[in-house]
Amino acid sequence: MTSIEAALAEIKRGVEELITEEALITKLKENRPLRIKMGADPTAPDIHLGHTVIINKLRTFQVLGHEVIFLIGDYTAMVGDPSGKNFTRPTLSREQVLSNAETYKEQIFKILDPEKTRIEFNSNWLRQLGTEGMIRLAASSTVARMLERDDFKKRYSNKQPISIHEFIYPLLQGYDSVALEADIELGGTDQKFNLLMGRELQRKNDQSLQIVITMPLLIGLDGVRKMSKSANNYIGISDAPDEMFGKIMSIPDDLMWNYYELLSFRSLNEIEQLKTDIINGKNPRDVKIALAKEILVRFHLEVDAEVVEANFNNRFQKGAIPHEISEFSFHHGLAIANLLKNADLVGSTSDAMRMIRQGGVKINGEKVDDTKLIPAVGTAVYQVGKRRFARITLA
Repeated sequence: MTSIEAALAEIKRGVEELITEEALITKLKENRPLRIKMGADPTAPDIHLGHTVIINKLRTFQVLGHEVIFLIGDYTAMVGDPSGKNFTRPTLSREQVLSNAETYKEQIFKILDPEKTRIEFNSNWLRQLGTEGMIRLAASSTVARMLERDDFKKRYSNKQPISIHEFIYPLLQGYDSVALEADIELGGTDQKFNLLMGRELQRKNDQSLQIVITMPLLIGLDGVRKMSKSANNYIGISDAPDEMFGKIMSIPDDLMWNYYELLSFRSLNEIEQLKTDIINGKNPRDVKIALAKEILVRFHLEVDAEVVEANFNNRFQKGAIPHEISEFSFHHGLAIANLLKNADLVGSTSDAMRMIRQGGVKINGEKVDDTKLIPAVGTAVYQVGKRRFARITLA
């Protein structure tokens, strides 16, 4: 296998779509460090494992000797990426964006080599466009082209509002590729429209077209929706060790292989061997523990994974309540679903209702089966599922 063939095999691992493989091979044959771009809007303070699917691919490019550009969308974050959304995202303040951006810079270096990573902020060039530049940028596409986008098309057909500034977002992201003269841009499958817009704008600016690489979206802890903060189904890379380990152990067994392929640094041959081991009788739980330990030590180098596993066994297998849990105080009179939502034990009241119906809610160890229950005055430990606890006082 030639060096280009070997590099291509590593690059293609876990990739959903590559546009185009022929163009990538041509660029690799130029025998120079390629400019690899990934953008992230700091709309929340923490990076979760879903983000790391793409960051891991950046790491692959670093190992291969290419220039990685981690682009913090401090300007575009104030617009709000409409990708995959059926509503207009709320606009963040400049202060919120900058605060979140600082945490991003700290967290990505748990995966990337800081000496080989170039950090950029897209406000450096987007602010300079001015009114005339924005008008010229807007003139580079059409409303019809924007409505080809799946999420816009669905919202338009369902008569849901689409704000004008949302049409601007793909153009701004595309212009980032022009400003950076990107050779390759990475993103999730829901970013494909935006990534292709970069190619269109590069063409209009007589630049070489960037290669587009899309990565699969990591499914969240609910086993249904993509991992996201808004769905409250995420594993943050800054989560406490016990919490991170417990969350990984809570994923369904059939979802485990998706996590192995997208998150593990094990070879594909090793992963296939683990599948064979399970077919031959190995307990899937043991394979999941190996995954949890691998991810844990990646983000918590100082932690003893064996101790965390022992804590997990004590906490979940023996039914022990954690020594340290969140505490809340509320006025008496809240219905159980609202109480669980306010205590951050569920993402929404509908999630609370679902968990109650499934028998996954307990108060002081007693299962709750009434979705309209108004808990009594006093202090009690509330539990949702196997790993979420809160001590709540009602007065």
